Amino acid sequence: MQGTPDLIRSSRFRAEREADWRRLEALVALAERRGVHRMDFAEARDLAELYRQAATSLAVAREISLDRALLDYLEAPTARAYLSVYAPQERIGGLFRRFLAVSAPAAMRRAWAFVLVGVATMALGALAGGTLYFDDPSWYSVFMPTELADGRGPGSSAAELRAAIYGPPDGGGLAAFATYLFSHNTRIAIFIFGLGVFACAPALLLTFYNGLILGAFVALHIDRGLGWDVFGWLSIHGVTELSAICIACAGGLQLGTAVLFPGDRSRAEAIRLAGRDAAKLALVAALMLLAAALLEGFGRQLVQDLRFRVLIGWTIGGLWLAWVRLAGRGAA
Repeated sequence: MQGTPDLIRSSRFRAEREADWRRLEALVALAERRGVHRMDFAEARDLAELYRQAATSLAVAREISLDRALLDYLEAPTARAYLSVYAPQERIGGLFRRFLAVSAPAAMRRAWAFVLVGVATMALGALAGGTLYFDDPSWYSVFMPTELADGRGPGSSAAELRAAIYGPPDGGGLAAFATYLFSHNTRIAIFIFGLGVFACAPALLLTFYNGLILGAFVALHIDRGLGWDVFGWLSIHGVTELSAICIACAGGLQLGTAVLFPGDRSRAEAIRLAGRDAAKLALVAALMLLAAALLEGFGRQLVQDLRFRVLIGWTIGGLWLAWVRLAGRGAA
């Protein structure tokens, strides 16, 4: 019978306050369903007041060691009420707008050095791939996966390559290549970001490898006198798509740098802090890959004029750059 006094005390404690707890539960359910901003003034006031009373009751119950069932009963509505009262009252749309308007471009500006490293790494890969191709065209088959090559290689004639670039929107062989290229680049971007935490090396190697493929592909067309044609074909979606890969590389490098050079912090803490901006860069890369997919699926297929392809691609690239440089400056 040792626990009888405790049960009596818990029952009395609960009976004196249960009406307020029930009212708190109802208000929390209302806040979760409709949002605090849509509650009446009196309801919002009561929610805050009853939350503070419940928190005090929970502290007292713990202090005087009331039974576990009462504590479990009281902890749940108190925790839910805390989120309703103090959590940011912002919808998904507001969070997305703030991400685009402030936090994402600010993270990009802070990571500009990492982005430049990613661009330089891909550019070096492209230069190496093109140089090796012109030295020995058999390197094309070494760099280019079979699925990406899709029958195009050093044995292809200029007429075959030109027909693929300017073929009909619904039947060009290069359309299938472009679709696979986008899928390939999306996987590469995911791997580059995810593996960057391993001391940066995988991110740099994968970015360099993607540059090798790009360089060999462009060199094949230059060798057939189609340099400007493939430049236009790549411009309309490649400016956005390849930039996304470089940005994913920058995010991976941020994580890898935190592992290599944590400074005075522990590595776990350094990764956690670096991950805030790195995650934003990964989301930006995903957004740009989505935009590239739309450009590839519609713009590249429908726009056959070389000048318009170049104009569209680099104009959109300029808009991305303007967004990064100008959006969110001066925001609190």
